[in-house]
Amino acid sequence: MTVNIMITDDHSMIREGLKNLLELDGDIKVIEEAVDGEDCLKKLRSVSPDVLLLDINMPKKNGLEVLQILKENKSKLRVLILTVHNEVEYLIKAIDIGANGYILKDSESSELKKAIFSVAAGEDYIQPSLIPVLNSKMIEKNKDEGKIESLTRRELEVLKLLAIGMYNKEVAEKLQISERTVKNHVSNIFKKLEVTDRTQAAVFAIRNNMIQL
Repeated sequence: MTVNIMITDDHSMIREGLKNLLELDGDIKVIEEAVDGEDCLKKLRSVSPDVLLLDINMPKKNGLEVLQILKENKSKLRVLILTVHNEVEYLIKAIDIGANGYILKDSESSELKKAIFSVAAGEDYIQPSLIPVLNSKMIEKNKDEGKIESLTRRELEVLKLLAIGMYNKEVAEKLQISERTVKNHVSNIFKKLEVTDRTQAAVFAIRNNMIQL
């Protein structure tokens, strides 16, 4: 059975190379190509591929933005992220949004085809070389989530204000509580987050997207 795919990448040479490579054996057919995120969403109104090959870095909506829109619209389209990004943060973000697969552009053609067939068959696929670092990062992420859950509502408020550079007196005025109470909250925050100073607490908050920079 032939798998119909759509390639979305802003580099014409990559699209052409992928098309020639993937159609070589006749079991994969490229039915559409898009040059950026907006072009992809527009063309998906008239074509229904089995798998969407989606790059991350593109103009007019990047790949993660396209994926987000598809998921918000309850799309059942199977999406395989094909990118140069080996940073695990991109991988985790793609998985969180709902990508069905993630593979690097420097992978072997046999691995890319395996990923396409796996995703088309309803399975999820992550390039094997990325799994060890993903597992390590997920353990760290779960540990952070546990620390966040241990904070009270007031401690979360204080942490966010610390992270944007407020001093204890400013936090006290903002929350209409005493400076001594703020100091107690800060002490509890440091213990629960296993940090020793305000800078480390701020880094924790930023790493976990608790504030907008």
